[in-house]
Order: sequence, then C-alpha cells, then structure tokens
Amino acid sequence: MASLDQVSIVILLGAALVMAGILSSLLALRFGAPLLLVFLLIGMLAGDSGPGQVRFDDVRTTYLVGSVALALILFDGGLRTRFQSIRAVLAPSMVLATIGVLLTALITAPAARYVLDLNWTEALLAGAVLASTDAAAVFLLVHAQGLRLRPRVGATLEAESGTNDPFAVFLTLMLVELISVGQSSAWHVALEFSREAVLGAIIGLIGGRAVVLALNRVALPQGLHAPFVATAALVIFGAAQIAHASGFLAVYLAGIIIGNRPTRAHNSVVTFLDAATWLAQIVMFVLLGLLVSPQRLLASVVPSIIVALVLMLLARPLAVFLCLVPFRFNWREKIFIAWTGLRGAVAIFLASIPMLVGLSKAYLYFDVAFVVVIISLLLQGWTLAAAARRLHVALPRADRGPRRVELDLPGQLEQQLVGYSVRARSLFFRRGLVPSWSKPTLVIRDQHILSPAEADPIAPGDYIYLLAPPEKADALDRFFVDMQPSSAPDPHLLGDFVVSGEHTLGELAEIYGVVVSEHQAKLTLADYFDLHLDHAPTDGAAVDLDTIVLVARSISGGRVNVVGLRLPEEKEELAPSTRLGSLKRKLSELWSSVAGI
Repeated sequence: MASLDQVSIVILLGAALVMAGILSSLLALRFGAPLLLVFLLIGMLAGDSGPGQVRFDDVRTTYLVGSVALALILFDGGLRTRFQSIRAVLAPSMVLATIGVLLTALITAPAARYVLDLNWTEALLAGAVLASTDAAAVFLLVHAQGLRLRPRVGATLEAESGTNDPFAVFLTLMLVELISVGQSSAWHVALEFSREAVLGAIIGLIGGRAVVLALNRVALPQGLHAPFVATAALVIFGAAQIAHASGFLAVYLAGIIIGNRPTRAHNSVVTFLDAATWLAQIVMFVLLGLLVSPQRLLASVVPSIIVALVLMLLARPLAVFLCLVPFRFNWREKIFIAWTGLRGAVAIFLASIPMLVGLSKAYLYFDVAFVVVIISLLLQGWTLAAAARRLHVALPRADRGPRRVELDLPGQLEQQLVGYSVRARSLFFRRGLVPSWSKPTLVIRDQHILSPAEADPIAPGDYIYLLAPPEKADALDRFFVDMQPSSAPDPHLLGDFVVSGEHTLGELAEIYGVVVSEHQAKLTLADYFDLHLDHAPTDGAAVDLDTIVLVARSISGGRVNVVGLRLPEEKEELAPSTRLGSLKRKLSELWSSVAGI
C-alpha cells in the first residue's frame, strides 16, 4: 500500500506543478515576463534545493519528455506555417538554420574553452548546445508583447527557428559521439548529416501526405481527428529516429504538408495541438527546472555569464551578418534578427544529452545552458519590443481581431463556415466588401436565423456566417475589425505611374484604357486590393487588372492609399532573371510539386 501511496503522491505533485505553471502564465503575460523563465523557476522551487524538496534526477525521463515535447512543438509550428508566407525567405532561413548554427558554435567555442577550462572538442560541444534559437520562446514573447513584425523579418525568424533545431541536434550528437568514441572524420560527419537530412525530409514528406490521405479518406468518429494527427506526428518522429534520420526535421516538414493541404477537422486539430504543445512545454520546463541544482550553478555562474555575453553580443550577430550578406536585408533588420536569437528549452534539452550518455563534465554543459537561457530571456526577452520599435521593424499595432467562429463542414474539405459579429466601423459594414472567394450564407439577428437576402441591409450587432476556404479564413478578419483612420494622399494624384487609392477603377479605365466590368467601375483601388488579396495589404503587394499590374506603394490605416502602375512596357523592360533567381524558382516549384502544396 505504501508504494501505491507514493504513486498517488507523485500524481498529485506533478498535477499541482503543472497547474501552478498554467496559472503563473497569467501573471507572466500581465507583466511581460518570459513564460519559460516562470516554468523553470517553478521547477527549481519544487526541487530538492527549494522549498518543495522534490528529489528528481531522472535524466532519461527528462530526455524522453523533452523529445516528445520538442517534436510536438515543431510539428505545431509547421502546421501553422503558411508555405506562401515563408516561400520568399526560404533561402536566408535555411542558411541561418545550418551555416548560422555552425558559425555560432564555432565563434562561441573559444570563449567556452578558456573560461570553462575545456578542450577544443568539449568547447565546440558547448557552442553547439547553445547555438540553436528557440521558436517557442521567440514567438511567445512576440505575441505576449503585442508585436507585429515586418512580414519578411517575421517569416525569416519563423522559418529559422523551426528548422535550426534539427541541425543543432545533429551537431550535438556528432560531437558527443566524437568525445565518446574518440575518432571521426570530416567525411563521416558530412555523410551522416546528408543521410539524416535527406532521409528526414523523405520521411516527413511521405508521412505528411499519408496523414492527409488518412484524414480525408478514413471516417474517424467525431473528436478523434486531432488525437490521430498528434499521435501520427509522434509516429513520424519515432520512425525517422529509428531509421537514424532527423526526426525533428521530418516532423516539422510533415506539419507543413498537413497544414497547407485541405483536411477534415482542421480547426479542431489546430486547437488540440495548441493545448497539447502548451502542456508539453510546461511539463518539459518544469522537469528541466527540477534537474537544476542552485548550489552547483554557483560554481560556474561567472564563466557562464561570460559565455552568454559572447554568444549574444558577438557570436550570434556575427553569424547573422555573415549569413545574410547575399540577401537584401538592411542593417536594421539584421541587427533585430541577431538580437531575437533567444535561447530556450532547446538549449537545456540538448545539454541533457551529455548527461544521458554519461560524459565527463556533463553537468557543466547543463548548468551553463541553464544560465545562458536565463540571461537570454531576461536581457533579450524583455527588450524585444523596444528593439523592434527602435530598429523600425515593428508595424503599427492593429486593433484586436474580431472573434471568429470556425465550423468544419462534414464531407466538405474545400470550405468551412466562418462567423463574425458585424461592427459599425468595420470595412464590411461601411463598404459592403467581402472577397470573391467567400460567400455570405446566413445572418443571425435577435436570435433569428435569416438568409443574407432576408437580412439585407446588414446592421451592426448582426452575426454573419460565410463560406470560405480554410487556408484563407484568417484573411477575412480585416473586413470585420474596426477600420483605422487613414491619411489619404492628394486627391488630385493621378499621374502616369502613381494613383491615389481612393480613385475608382472606372477613372483608371478612362485614362489607361483597361477593361473593367460595370459592377467593378465604382470600386476604389483600395477596395480592389482588399477583394483580391488573401492577406492584409503590405508594401509591394501586387494584383493584376486587365493588362496592367497594380502595386501597393503606401499603406495607411490597414488599406492601400497610394498605388503604383506597372504598365505592359515595364514588363518588357525587366532585366532577364539571373541564374540564382532561376534556380530559386525551380527549387520552389520542385518543393511545391513534391509536397503537394
């Protein structure tokens, strides 16, 4: 009976710790504290050196939980990644995720060697453990601080954070093997990396397509789609690991495949995984906190601080600037990307690998990683918003989006029912605009269900439901949020190449001879952008209008207020594409065809 009581006590304490982590997240969001730091501190307080007096030193369990948690986090990140949004930044992101990680480790290694008294291989291992940025930490802080980053910067950080973990894991495992076995070669390392990357990509692509087919063809009972996808992600991860491939790369690519294809119960899957990844992060962070010994940390805290400063102020910035030389990022964007390289649970998770295999000085890697993570979250985490605004990579904050209701339609993969409350200052109510790919279906007014024709005219306070493709549902938000005041340009601005966004298509047709239908003639150019873009308009966004192309030159209040005209003659004068551009285009087309996106 005593053993049963011990099991019950473990369950009680474990659940209480997780509950404390969940409740503390409210306090952390209120004051802007990084949640990862809160969970780690809860684990430390519950440990044998804190008031909780819980003795925990099971590294194997921690590694197992960390692997599952990291796999789910990466899968969820891939599931939410729109391929179209990261398509243009794949090249710089991949360079940062591979060469950037290697350069960061190499630049950090000398500092680790001299301040921690390690040999060169051990110092390089310390650098590899710390080289990976943490996607969960980066975007949790961005969300908590209400930041809207410039699309290219945000997409680059998103893709890099999601794809640099596999390379950091590979590099760490290779160095652990080198220290354990005592011999290796550059050829062996290159061969192993190529094999793991290629096999991981193949397993991820095949696994992702298989899950899509299973979701759409197997009639699962309602409510089981989300658990099926979550367990399928872990199956893909486990299969890749057993095949000695990169399971983290495989599960991330599988998430991208599934998230960019029409599937049943997409909304319930995303909601379930959001909760599952939250729970996984909390459990992982609390366990990592339990492993920490404050007394042991004191012996290496000063060298660890030096390593952290070298990493944040020298290694990461230098690696970012070198990696982004071939790409068109300005110096402000490079500095922000360098500063946003937050270290999180991934670094502590990687530091548990030497402990698992029993390397000498294994606890030193763990303690250094823990201190570096704390400093990174405190120094970089709390200054993230200020850095974004000072470096002009943050867009103006938009009003909180409307509350959107999403309903999957059984037997229908291409459409879902999306509902909104109609606001008096919304674009939909003031201009009567909805995109051509959405269809108003029903209106609820005073608890009565009406058809759009019966409810016409729509009034503020009504609830309207529209059919829309699942991948475009987010784009409907901007039609139902309060419009921001815009600073309109000169109303007489209508020259050869620049047009005010408030001019109508009819006026444009009279001057440039483009053909527009009668019902389109009264639309303004700003309306035309809203109707034909699958996302909120951004600088440089382009839409076709008969024989010319309209290019957004200025955005104000969330709408296009200055439009550039790209005439047919301009297209003929464009310089021929470079070999690099052609190669990028061919690789993108190959990925799209293989992935089915």
